[in-house]
Amino acid sequence: MARFRLYPDPGQQEVLREHCTHARFVWNLGQEQRLGYRPGRGPTPGYFEQKRQLTEARAAEPWLAAGSVTVQQEALRDLDQAWRLFFAGIHHRPGWRKSGQSEGFRIVGSQARRVEQINRHWSVVLIPKCGWVRFRRSRPVPDAKSYRVTMDRAGRWHVAFAVIPEPIAAPGTGEVVGIDRGVAVTLALSTGEMFHAPVAGDIRRLYRRLSRAKRGSTRRLRAKARLARARARDTDRRKDWAEKASTEIARRFDVIRIEDLRIGNMTRSARGTIAEPGRNIRQKAGLNRAILAQGWGLFARRLEDKAPGRVEKVNPAYTSQTCSACGLRDREARESQAVFRCRSCGYADNADVNAARNIAAGHAVTARGGLALAGPVNREPQIAV
Repeated sequence: MARFRLYPDPGQQEVLREHCTHARFVWNLGQEQRLGYRPGRGPTPGYFEQKRQLTEARAAEPWLAAGSVTVQQEALRDLDQAWRLFFAGIHHRPGWRKSGQSEGFRIVGSQARRVEQINRHWSVVLIPKCGWVRFRRSRPVPDAKSYRVTMDRAGRWHVAFAVIPEPIAAPGTGEVVGIDRGVAVTLALSTGEMFHAPVAGDIRRLYRRLSRAKRGSTRRLRAKARLARARARDTDRRKDWAEKASTEIARRFDVIRIEDLRIGNMTRSARGTIAEPGRNIRQKAGLNRAILAQGWGLFARRLEDKAPGRVEKVNPAYTSQTCSACGLRDREARESQAVFRCRSCGYADNADVNAARNIAAGHAVTARGGLALAGPVNREPQIAV
């Protein structure tokens, strides 16, 4: 995806919001049909049947007919594709679209190719029933057959052209790097380098302001807008950092080895159930927030996109307790979050760098000293107290 900031005028924003409303309505209506399946009732309507029903709905509802049929049909196509990916085991189960959270629509066909350059910094894109809308030309615009228009929680509009970027070529040096992911140090490389994700803003203070504001008041609307802008800035900083870090690493190394972590399991709530309540819930919630703020998953995904076939996932078991110099596993060797000191050979280094060097070797050591089988594990990262 090649994404650009869109700058519609107030009249165009109203049309775009209407398109988002139609797309959300059609998606949720189709989703309700899909979820209505029960054994013995027969199959639920697929894309082509729902498309036929959409024609009937547009004839019966002037509000729906006033919108773009392309926007509404593509919402059904997106829903059908989401369910196909779910049944193929590639993606999670499709959910409902919510106002203010899942705002966007897709355009395909000849109109998707209608992009004109105004000058060096600005271009325009043609959107049905909206006309030509300006967007900031921050990079060359690709030739795409479809594009998606979205609005984030902060009220900013973007247009993303559906193209598959070219992968980054390997440098050809044969160099291998291992990457250890953590909270105190986001990325530690086996070369000794460290990458730190940008520090998140004071979101909790804005949440407290929001909780004190009366529901339905103007003050609450302002607090929600400030919170949305702060969260959007944090997301932008994290994405920008992940893009730059993944590009730099993909350009420098031929083989990149990274921990195979199940981040979803690691950040699961410790609340438990009424019958079996969890323990240390507040501490676990704080750790979950710290993990998610590092952007581990985003970085790994973008790294695999830019260096396909060159990223290897390694079982991280015991990599933080094993000496990368002599191979001895000793849990007492990690003196703190930052210090690793082998009590056998005397090797000392940053604990995360030592773990990264074990990952670069391509294997972990088991409790009996053998090689661990590759596979994802749940590993609680150590954070400074």
